Amino acid sequence: MRIVTCNGFELEKEKSNSPEEFFNRSVIEYIKDGEEKTLNVLYLRYFDEMAARWTPYPTNPLFKSFDRDIYMADIIAMVCLFKDPSLSSRKRIYINSEQELAGYFENINFEKLEKVFISIDQAKPYDIKSQIDFYIYS
Repeated sequence: MRIVTCNGFELEKEKSNSPEEFFNRSVIEYIKDGEEKTLNVLYLRYFDEMAARWTPYPTNPLFKSFDRDIYMADIIAMVCLFKDPSLSSRKRIYINSEQELAGYFENINFEKLEKVFISIDQAKPYDIKSQIDFYIYS
């Protein structure tokens, strides 16, 4: 698998009665088996406040990659795809449970995540031989 880009953003309210301002979207674009794919993860913005529970970072933004700050919204789609490779057959998922999101973050190697962002922020896609490389085993 080749990671091309990974970004996140806050949704903005389009209509006065829509709940969009309560959600964020995390998007990862990658190439798998020669096919370009995108996974969109929609989740409650409230979860960004819990970054310190699931990551080694005390605040959001989590870390810096060259000239840009990396936020929870930037990493969630990548973490989900690494944790559950079966998501490569999906285009979008919705996470509304703290337990579900926490499960994706269990045993993730955040140092390797940072390396992926450094590479893609230099316009160099990052090749992944196995998602297992992104796990820490106790």
